[in-house]
Amino acid sequence: MIGLFTITSDLHKEVADKILSDPFLASLASELDFEVHGQDFSDYGKCALDLIYVRTGGTEGIFRSLFPQISKAGRGVVLLTSGKSNSLAASMEILCWLRQRGYAGEIVQGDNQSIISRVKALLSAKDDAQPGGGRFVGFLPETLSLTSSWSDGFRETMRLGVVGHPSDWLISSDADADALRSRLGLELVDVPMDELVSRVVDPKCPCSCPSSLVPLNGNLSRADLRSISESSFATAMKVYHALKSIVNDYKLDGLTVRCFDLLTSVSNTGCMALAMLNAEGVPSSCEGDVPALVSMMICRKVLGLSSFQANPSRIDASAGTVVFAHCTIPLDMVESYKYDTHFESGIGVAVKGELPLGDVTVFKVSPDLKRVFAVDAQLLGNMKEENLCRTQIVVKMDPEASRVFLTDPVGNHQIIVPGHHAGELMSL
Repeated sequence: MIGLFTITSDLHKEVADKILSDPFLASLASELDFEVHGQDFSDYGKCALDLIYVRTGGTEGIFRSLFPQISKAGRGVVLLTSGKSNSLAASMEILCWLRQRGYAGEIVQGDNQSIISRVKALLSAKDDAQPGGGRFVGFLPETLSLTSSWSDGFRETMRLGVVGHPSDWLISSDADADALRSRLGLELVDVPMDELVSRVVDPKCPCSCPSSLVPLNGNLSRADLRSISESSFATAMKVYHALKSIVNDYKLDGLTVRCFDLLTSVSNTGCMALAMLNAEGVPSSCEGDVPALVSMMICRKVLGLSSFQANPSRIDASAGTVVFAHCTIPLDMVESYKYDTHFESGIGVAVKGELPLGDVTVFKVSPDLKRVFAVDAQLLGNMKEENLCRTQIVVKMDPEASRVFLTDPVGNHQIIVPGHHAGELMSL
């Protein structure tokens, strides 16, 4: 018997209790004998095998709160993902958190037959996947002078703004401020979320497009809008101007924003603002993800390139193909783009970009600054699915590298940069 447990974000409350009516689970139940527990973890560990279906993104904090109960089972944690609604990204963050604490676990995902085969193997052998990665996972040096490669002159430290705190679901992504300063020359600067909000709602905050930015499709014409109101677009531009003013006033070299707080405070998102700031050479990450920002800063200062912070959404480990998606993309990385709403909330302004096909590198520095993941890959195509974040790409890499995401990931967000640079990034 297989115990089936679920965790679901508050943004998806309407599906939390509809378990086997989920087509994904229903298709598995035809061959797997589930004992359905849903969100009740009181009997976790009593079945021969337990699966935790990470139904959506934003569930990492829920898992952490449940972990004292889960850990009593004394077994590796098996996370089941669906390939939609940021299920895989959340599972990667959870697995990274588990690995940091010495717990075994793995992510089970893929097509139905792959999932069924792996679950049956776990049920019979009770084995747990072990960390791998080989040549695709390296280690950061004790010191790395990013300042020596600055094009705008030498300074002792680079200042990275943290607007609000990291999002609650980034449970494995806490950054060590002392290590950032001593090892990378990066200083974290806390900026209260209230300050950003007050600047956005300030009547003096402009909402027009800055003439300094000339996107590849010519302009930010209203004709490009899709499902976006005039007022929503204006507020998105106010978020940009507010963040730009924070960059200038705090003398920041990059920033990260607890962007989901903007959904309730100004009924908008930071997607458009971050797309524009990155295109202007200011590395900017979302969700308050400092390790993602550090990785993007390395790409900017070492390679001189903008980079795309994205979630792995689906993986075919046998083929080495990974679908990456997120709602913001630097505007200087795309061949064309359109506007859409933010995926999880359906409000605000997000960017649906089309990236050029060809060589890319997938890269990430671990939160503890000890590990580096880097692999040369190929961008095979752009996608337009409704159940993923707005910019969606298919990337092919070495299958061994793709399996790292399922056994020992470096957080959930990964950084995509044009060209092949894995050798350079692994030898920083």
